[in-house]
Order: sequence, then C-alpha cells, then structure tokens
Amino acid sequence: MALRGDDERFFRAALTLGRRNLGATSPNPAVGALVVRDGVVVGRGWTSLGGRPHAEPLALAQAGALARGATLYVTLEPCAHHGKTPPCAEAVIAAGVTRVVGGLTDPDPRVAGQGFGLLRTHGIEVEADVLPELCRQAHRGHILRVTEQRPMVTLKIAQTADGQAAGGEHDKRLAITGLAANLRTHVFRAMHDAIMVGIGTVLGDDPLMTVRLPGCDNLRPLRPLRVILDARLALPLRSRLVVSAREIPVLVLCGEDALPERREALLAQGVEIAPCPLDAAGRLDLRAALQSLAKRGIARVFSEGGPSVAASLIAQGLADEMLLFTSEKPLGRRGVEALSPEARAILADPGAYRLLAQGLLGADSFTHYERR
Repeated sequence: MALRGDDERFFRAALTLGRRNLGATSPNPAVGALVVRDGVVVGRGWTSLGGRPHAEPLALAQAGALARGATLYVTLEPCAHHGKTPPCAEAVIAAGVTRVVGGLTDPDPRVAGQGFGLLRTHGIEVEADVLPELCRQAHRGHILRVTEQRPMVTLKIAQTADGQAAGGEHDKRLAITGLAANLRTHVFRAMHDAIMVGIGTVLGDDPLMTVRLPGCDNLRPLRPLRVILDARLALPLRSRLVVSAREIPVLVLCGEDALPERREALLAQGVEIAPCPLDAAGRLDLRAALQSLAKRGIARVFSEGGPSVAASLIAQGLADEMLLFTSEKPLGRRGVEALSPEARAILADPGAYRLLAQGLLGADSFTHYERR
C-alpha cells in the first residue's frame, strides 16, 4: 500500500486541524481527523477541550451516512481500549469507513498497534505511520509523556543583539522584543498545558505568566498552569502570581525541606505546593520536576525560566524545542548572558539540534530549533 492522489494534502489538513486545541487536551493527545468521500471533505474533527470527545467520533458524526465507503485521515492511531469513552477504532468500524490513512502508531501500551490491527481485522485498508516526522512534532508531548514519563519542553529565550537577557544587578528587567515577538510568545503559551519559570525570573520580573490575546478567554477556557521552580519557597506573597493564584492556578515545586511557615503562607493564598527532589547543587532536579508534571497529565510545557533554567534544560537534553528571539538593538554594556557558551555550543551542534525555522517578527528575529 502507498499514498494515493490527494492523500498527503488531506493528511496535512488533518494535522492542521489537530493544532486547534493544542495545549488544552491533555492528558489526551491533540488529534485531527478528516473524513473524505470521492475527493470531498464530509467530516472534520479535532480533540475537544479537556481531551473528550476525541477527533475521530466528531469527524464521523459530522459525516453521518457519508462516512460509509469513505477514507478517514487521522494523525494518530485510533485508540482500541475502553476508557471513559468507547474505543475510536470501534467507531470507525461501525461508521463503515473502508480506508484509513493514519499517523503514528501510538506508543501508549494500551494502544500500541492494536487500533490499526483491529481496523485491519475488520477488512479496513490501513496506511499507517504516514509523514512520521510531522506526526512526531505534532504529538511529541504525548510521545514523551508515554515513553519518558515527562512532558515535552519548549524553551523560549529573548536576547539583545549582543546576547544579553537582562541588565545589571539594579536594572535586571529589560523590554527586549517588540509587539510581534511578544504576541508570538502568547500564541506559544496558549499551545502548552503549563508555563514554567524559575524563581529568579519571578524575583527579577514579577511576571503574570498568562495568555493575553484578543478573544483568547472565549476560545480557550482552560488556562495554562503556572509553574514556579522554587527550591526554598522564596516566592513573594505580594507577587502578581500569588495575588492572582485563586483565579489562575499556580503550582510551586520546592524542596522537601522548604520552611513550613513559608509553605503555610503560600497555601493560604491559594498557591499549590508540591515537593520535588534536589540535585547535588541544592537546586530542583529538573527531570524529576518534569516527571511530576507528567503525572498530573501535563504533556506540553513552555519554559520562560531565564538563563539559568535554560542552560540546565539544554545541558540535560530536556529542551525539546528552542525559540530564540533576538532584538535588533544591543544592550551595549555587560548584563546577564541569555545563554551560556556551553548552551550555545549544544544548540550549534547539528547532532544535538536541527533548525526548524527562522525569520523576522517585526524588527526582531527568531530562530526555532528542534532537539534530535
């Protein structure tokens, strides 16, 4: 079997559909599905907010009787296990679909080829693992959560033209990028389950860490969880994060020996606190921190944690994608380096990272890397 005619075009369209709720479907993957009959799209579906309903039954329901004899394009193997909803593979069979052009075989052991196998058993022609690189990009969070028990991490760093992320000791906060780059940052935030920073960024910038785009509250009622890496619970009680914690959730990952009085004060303000192991240097173990997020169902994390967190994520192979925004203007003096020389060397290593995209955002430039 092989792809035919417009198969690739329709499959790419299904991948685009799957991105509509990306960052708001976990713990389920954000899947896209198209039902096509005689070259005409008769049904569209994408995983709903919160993960249910799944993409396939939505597309099949829209197609109705026209699904009989049609082709289903779906970006991940249809599930074959009974959970809170019936298996999607059974819905495909019942709808009378005669051919499935599918994305990756799902690494989830509850599926792991059984969905495609069930379809074939019922006489449905199946073309599996189509456009695997694009599917791996689309479902990387789901894949890593299943195979490595951690979410994928998109790391974002903004730097001046001379490579600085902040000013000196008394003027740390810089407005580095312009409107276009800032809006792109909010779009990326909206495509992740959680936004993560280190305590240094909180103390220096007092960030709000929310998605602020026109109409976003109406389109995405599920807001990203705000995660703070704070080994000693130094999060200020008057910070914007704490003040807004009852409205938009805040999770602080801290060391087990953090002061009990600090813990109680933050809990009283609506902040959630979870203990996490420390590394040999007394900092939070990043892999353990990410694994604790995965246990909560989080599959995609957007890290804006500053140079220290960025360097650690890159060094430990935990930065799966990297967004580097660069201003046209230099700082012109010594500040805080956006990336350590070691981190820059890893990014420049073609065996470690590959370039996904680069271009301009207004007066700023961007470079988008992907870990190999």
